[in-house]
Amino acid sequence: MTLWTFLAGQPAYFITLATVLGLLVGSFLNVLVHRLPIMLERQWQREAQEVLGLPTTEHERFNLSLPASHCPHCNHAIRAWENIPLLSYLALRGRCSACKQPISKRYPLTEMACAVMSLVVAWQVGPGVAALVLLLFTWSLLALSLIDHDKQILPDVLVLPTLWLGLMVNAFDTLVPLPDALWGAVAGYLSLWSVYWLFKLLTGKEGMGYGDFKLLALIGAWGGWQVLPLTLLLSSVIGVVAGLCLLRVRRQSVGTAIPFGPYLAIAGWIAVLWGDEISTSYLQLFGM
Repeated sequence: MTLWTFLAGQPAYFITLATVLGLLVGSFLNVLVHRLPIMLERQWQREAQEVLGLPTTEHERFNLSLPASHCPHCNHAIRAWENIPLLSYLALRGRCSACKQPISKRYPLTEMACAVMSLVVAWQVGPGVAALVLLLFTWSLLALSLIDHDKQILPDVLVLPTLWLGLMVNAFDTLVPLPDALWGAVAGYLSLWSVYWLFKLLTGKEGMGYGDFKLLALIGAWGGWQVLPLTLLLSSVIGVVAGLCLLRVRRQSVGTAIPFGPYLAIAGWIAVLWGDEISTSYLQLFGM
């Protein structure tokens, strides 16, 4: 009996494995979300200096693996036992083992979110290829949401490969037929692109970034054009509620820029996983 056959016959083990894997991926996402924007910023700076003929700024080697993880307060090198997802944070009681400064709650929360979302995917879809590819989809959306929340950018280096991966996955009708995925990507991009230009022509201002167009195209490539109306509706509702909460709790001004990517990602994830059920329940509610 192969491992895959065993997991297919034991959904509980598959769900447990997906949850543990989600914890590990969540730990990696903490690194990715922090370091990738810095890497991109240095790359853009270097390219701008080359175009302008300016001396290139030299930096220490910096990528996803170097320098090694360390405490931002005292530069204490994080040892292997201090880097176990979630468990290390609990064992250290949320403080650096060297300087005793607090460790950001962002790290365990990201790991927990990734684990819970992975559990939900495994439970909802069950053992199979569809669950594996949806885990990749989930992790990508989580990473993009956190980066957009922090830096208000949706890096092409993550968005475009994930978009193409969605089309390749659906070339085998894994989630939706390929024509639905193709037109989902096209319609996803053009819908927000049209809203962007209409808003700009009417107000002279930019209401969203180009990354949002690509993110909705990504969601359409994975879930097909059918998930786009629900994604736009849910993202708008979530965005309005979150915006009102920010205005009230943080007392931010009405003109404060709020990244739309996280709301699109949340809505797209929900629409891809439960779109059919939500649409059916809506139609039944109104007797249609």
